[in-house]
Amino acid sequence: MALEVNEIFHSIQGESSWSGRPCVFIRLTGCNLRCAYCDTSYAYEQGRFMEIPEIMERVRRLRCDLVEVTGGEPLIQADTPLLIGGLLDAGHTVLLETNGSIDIGVVDPRCIRIMDIKCPSSGMAGQNDLRNLQKLGVQDELKFVIGSREDYEFARDLLSTLPAARYKINFSPVFGSLALRSLAEWILEDRLPVRLNLQLHKIIWGPETRGV
Repeated sequence: MALEVNEIFHSIQGESSWSGRPCVFIRLTGCNLRCAYCDTSYAYEQGRFMEIPEIMERVRRLRCDLVEVTGGEPLIQADTPLLIGGLLDAGHTVLLETNGSIDIGVVDPRCIRIMDIKCPSSGMAGQNDLRNLQKLGVQDELKFVIGSREDYEFARDLLSTLPAARYKINFSPVFGSLALRSLAEWILEDRLPVRLNLQLHKIIWGPETRGV
């Protein structure tokens, strides 16, 4: 059982409620979407195949309990749930970053699923599978990447249809595109129960740096 892997590295978690924590990232190759603001397009095709035990050994050597499986889109590879299950069985806390267009029900419920809802400026809002919202649990998270006032209103209006406080919700401005102050003021004005998510890794190392 093998997965195509773009990179494996140890860094600071930059997003979600886990922001600031040391974390091992397993970035898998391939994505079924093409978001206008994508910052990991190098993962569309670059990578090499690794057997799951080899991946887990790389993770073990990095000596960090928190692991994120990301992409690209990890769930386009059929064996990704097997990797996640193996990491969980080995005692890791596992985060899955997924774009929300693929059934998340195939993933071990012990995994913390961080699911995107694509807003209009991504160009991919029509690919959201909103049935996934019913499969999220209290430990899981939603992420909205927001590049405009239209995106903000799209996210705000969708939130009004969801059960209150069922899962953690993150609003992340498109880096270098939407002013942090603007998004912060909109959140405060509407008194939204969301987290302002600032992509800490880009603030520390810059938006072009890979592997950190």
